Amino acid sequence: TENKGILERLDAGEVVVGDGGYVLQLERRGYVKAGHWTPEAAVEHPEAVRQLHREFLRAGADVIQTFTFYCSEDKLEMSANVSNITGAQINSAACDLAREVADEGGALVAGGVSQTPLYANKGSESDVKAIFKKQLDDFLKKDIDFFMVEYFDYVEEAVWGVEVMKTGGKPVGATLCISPHGDREGVPPGECAVRLVKAGADIVGINCHLDPLACVRTVKLMKEGLEKAGLKAHLMVQPLGFHTPECNIGGYVSLPEYPFALETRIITRWDVHKYAREAYNAGIRYIGGCCGFEPYHIRAISEELAEERGFLPPASTKHSLWAATLETHTKPWIKARAGRQYWENLLPASGRPKCPSMATPAD
Repeated sequence: TENKGILERLDAGEVVVGDGGYVLQLERRGYVKAGHWTPEAAVEHPEAVRQLHREFLRAGADVIQTFTFYCSEDKLEMSANVSNITGAQINSAACDLAREVADEGGALVAGGVSQTPLYANKGSESDVKAIFKKQLDDFLKKDIDFFMVEYFDYVEEAVWGVEVMKTGGKPVGATLCISPHGDREGVPPGECAVRLVKAGADIVGINCHLDPLACVRTVKLMKEGLEKAGLKAHLMVQPLGFHTPECNIGGYVSLPEYPFALETRIITRWDVHKYAREAYNAGIRYIGGCCGFEPYHIRAISEELAEERGFLPPASTKHSLWAATLETHTKPWIKARAGRQYWENLLPASGRPKCPSMATPAD
């Protein structure tokens, strides 16, 4: 598959495994500053970004996304995280890192743009598009396989992003960070998908903000919208790696635990098995993760869909399917946990007796 592009793979019905979350992961490792979540680490600490790319590749990722989230000049300026590094420098370094690692395992590189502060501050279409165009120009100087317009609250801004990236002459994927209720203006998911495809998106779906099953639910609504409109596009999903049963419009950023106390909500590898199967059964073929998805979560997608893909990822050499490795354990009660039956039916305790299982979101 080394020379096959994203659309060739999807057109052939192949499962494409995405990578996981970068900004949250690198914040926890000490390389990203929370709040504005800008990606200057691509320049400041390339070894940290490269290592995370490698871990996702080893876990089975078919796509390595450039570490360019929130890399628009207006966001960098607003964050005040960097004074001596430009967006162009970050984009350039991030593209080189992604390409270097992708080539180690025949993966594709996706260059991503995300929502802008300018749009939220009622910036004009031409001004917002100019920001995307600047990022596109950086990407076109590099060896990128396709573009990703991801993490958009408003479909209108995502449509502008798709229209700009489409001029780059490569496939474009577009994901909104919305709930089953629709985007921030109340545009239903089905209608959002129609608008994105009409703008030129080849792949549409959902990323971040809500947990895997909520995101799959929203993609199903997008699929219905496309079918009603007689439009065709590939579907993708890259959800949040935290449980969000609240399923609120604002997503996890509106939860009281965001961003520094989300640990009790982390999904398990077994949750990911369930998610990968649900996504596959819904007709979604590009299946990855976003914030909170670590390499072991991506490996769980690869393992759940190993039969469909025809192989296991390199990281599975250190992991046996459904905990079979516990069969040789000396303690009988741990030995008894070898197998799917146990892990699939486990209700994990949080270990926090005084804590609620859900919270009241601010939005």
